[in-house]
Amino acid sequence: MVTNRYLKWLSGTPSCWWNDSAVLQDMDQAIENGATGVTTNPVLVARTLYDAPDFWRPYLQRARRLKKDERVEELIRLVTVEIAKKFLPVHEASCGRQGYVCAQVNPNLQGDADAMILMGRRLAGWAPNIAVKLPATAAGLEGIEELSAAGITTVGTVSFTTPQAIEVARRQHLGIERAKAAGLKPGAAFSVVMVGRLDDYLRDVALDCKADIYESDIRQAGVACIKRAYSICGERGYQSMLMPAAMRGAYHGVWLAGAGMSMSIAANIQAEFETETGLVEHYAEPVAEDVIERLMKVPDFARAYEPDGMEPREFITFGLTQRTLSQFAEAGWARIAGFEI
Repeated sequence: MVTNRYLKWLSGTPSCWWNDSAVLQDMDQAIENGATGVTTNPVLVARTLYDAPDFWRPYLQRARRLKKDERVEELIRLVTVEIAKKFLPVHEASCGRQGYVCAQVNPNLQGDADAMILMGRRLAGWAPNIAVKLPATAAGLEGIEELSAAGITTVGTVSFTTPQAIEVARRQHLGIERAKAAGLKPGAAFSVVMVGRLDDYLRDVALDCKADIYESDIRQAGVACIKRAYSICGERGYQSMLMPAAMRGAYHGVWLAGAGMSMSIAANIQAEFETETGLVEHYAEPVAEDVIERLMKVPDFARAYEPDGMEPREFITFGLTQRTLSQFAEAGWARIAGFEI
């Protein structure tokens, strides 16, 4: 195994990191370097099935008789449960604070709260350390609160902005308080900000509207949003851990190092950290005011950065939300449906 000095150091700070992968063979290496959870989604599950079909087929026989969405859900379950076994000791040792493996609801249900809640309850029953992922749409937020109120660990995903991250944390907070009032043990709560996806999107928008900003500004857009959300959630006493995800380079993690966040880090980005020599916590350093001023020339950054930049009913119409949900549906859910057992 390869020791990643930076990631092992990071796991000794208030920061945690999760393996952004569904490749079972990668999990031991990740745990050795301090990983305390796994973030999967339909795209990652599809990728591992197609990349290693001979490895997975012996696990998947019981899905052969199923059709359509039931078949896809069962394939995801079988992969997820095997990964969850690897992280169960972490879950038990942390008393349920960490050690989770994500299971995401069908991305085609993005506007159907009742269907997502029903599916979320099924996913939560797969293993003791399942974290149910729902999108930060108005319907998804309703699902997040209801599942949190049932004592289920939730992850708000398809989230890129300050208002989304805050609203996910608020709904998780409401659900957790309801669970306590009902005498239930609350689950954990995680609120994603896909920092790199926001950067990618704003780069396209800035180019299209000919905004006078630099590439170095764009690379800090997602970080600026999650740092603002982190401060506000802390002030309000929300229990959720923010989760920076979709990193485009080790720099995203370095700029957030030391924050009480669970960072989702893909294998290629993990490798980049191997060359990092400065073991320094940077999370408290603000993004420079002149960078924010230039980014604010792009209207969609203002919507993403300001806590009241969007109302929950607008989340589903944000361009990046639809771009991402379409990818999860087409390159994930639909691709799994076509996998030959």
